[in-house]
Amino acid sequence: MRTIKLGTSNLEVPVIAVGCMRINSLDKQEAERFVQTSLELGANFFDHADIYGGGNCESIFADAVHMNDDVREKMILQSKCGIRKGMFDFSKEHILQSVDGILQRLRTDYLDVLLLHRPDTLVEPEEVAEAFDQLERTGKVRHFGVSNQNPMQIQLLQKYVKQPIVANQLQLSITNATMISQGFNVNMENAAAVNRDGSILDFCRLNDITIQPWSPFQYGFFEGVFLDNEKFPELNAKINEIAEKYNVSNTTIAIAWLLRHPANMQPVTGTMNLGRIADCAKASEITLTREEWYAIFLAAGNILP
Repeated sequence: MRTIKLGTSNLEVPVIAVGCMRINSLDKQEAERFVQTSLELGANFFDHADIYGGGNCESIFADAVHMNDDVREKMILQSKCGIRKGMFDFSKEHILQSVDGILQRLRTDYLDVLLLHRPDTLVEPEEVAEAFDQLERTGKVRHFGVSNQNPMQIQLLQKYVKQPIVANQLQLSITNATMISQGFNVNMENAAAVNRDGSILDFCRLNDITIQPWSPFQYGFFEGVFLDNEKFPELNAKINEIAEKYNVSNTTIAIAWLLRHPANMQPVTGTMNLGRIADCAKASEITLTREEWYAIFLAAGNILP
């Protein structure tokens, strides 16, 4: 599979990240087959979070791969922390405790990447910096990033945190593309898209922060998938037309649409289906034309000024 550098780091990662939020829906044999299939496809970057399945997803993953030192070196592990019941928590104490729990459940000594999961308005960035320094010094975390953060939130962290922010995990799909569509409506009256994120797309490109789109097949906030959905007839007709041209599935085209963007994104899949994970991986071999990319964008109901 094609690879990219994660942010400003020297870490080579596949352009597809395998999301493990739903791995607890599989039995033991299914989980083993899923992880093994992903590895065989070259998709060896696995995305976790301490809240997925109440932490159980990380334990299931470790069991599925029969975690040991040899297995560990064949994969790249990312996890997230900062969400607690009824609150967000970027305190030094919580970050350090969370990482220890993550490492215990994954049965590993280190994370390749740690992301702060959801912005904590009570964040004291000096504490985050202390936590990151300790995690780096002890070898528990090698690279750091954020999730769902806007430019000012990242800049506030970077004022104190010395480690580069290598990734920002953001909701993005063909039907949830306001971070793209707002860029078409600069200085436009009655703009079709409202700037809700401070131009995070351009900010990440300017600062070499890898965007990791989550829910790449979802519309709304986990309302369902847009592929083969009767709510999106024009979009599916266009995707299917292009899929037929390349002799691939509509799943492949949906991921290829994200990969076509020059921001060098790393979409995070959420499927536990072996066929679909293979279809996602195949997207790394396809480069949509400019005409095809825009045709899909417009078919989703997006408007050009």
